[in-house]
Amino acid sequence: MTLSAVLTVLFSYLLGAIPAAAWVARTRGVDIRTVGSGNSGATNVQRSLGNGPGLAVALFDILKGVLAVLAAYQLDLGLPVMAACGVAAVIGHNFSPFLRFRGGKGVATTFGAVAALLPVAGLAFFVIFMATVWLTRFVSAGSILAAVAAAFTAFLVGPGWLGLVVTALAALLIWQHRDNVGRLTAGNERRFGQKS
Repeated sequence: MTLSAVLTVLFSYLLGAIPAAAWVARTRGVDIRTVGSGNSGATNVQRSLGNGPGLAVALFDILKGVLAVLAAYQLDLGLPVMAACGVAAVIGHNFSPFLRFRGGKGVATTFGAVAALLPVAGLAFFVIFMATVWLTRFVSAGSILAAVAAAFTAFLVGPGWLGLVVTALAALLIWQHRDNVGRLTAGNERRFGQKS
């Protein structure tokens, strides 16, 4: 890997690490890690602070994944480095050095990275997420099923190794939702629109 590739991956990690949820909440005098689910992500911001801040955080987090991949594309570093940058952005979001290596669950940033790498897989992610949340009102279930759909689609339309990369991102997303899976199983998971 060239120096420019290494620096771009590092840039992608730091870009992903920007804690939009924590910073937006701070403008309202709130530590997002101490309210609601305690997660530094768009869903917790939406539940704790309202739709406007939640949407702003979601869009910014999506953009982090997109820009990380596009940075490598603009530098003509090749698809493997583009994929590495997408993964780095998600890892930065989930384990941000600005939040003592804590962070969000990576849903929006994963979507942004996957959409930039494989638009068809990104479309599958979006459609399944929206359909599941609309039908069940569970953001966590929508996120998990969307990640699985994206991984499956990536194997269908992309090279096998990229399917493995998207599968790894899906696995990380599911792991980040392990507490949600427990609450879904127990029947006490909060639904979209339900205040924290």
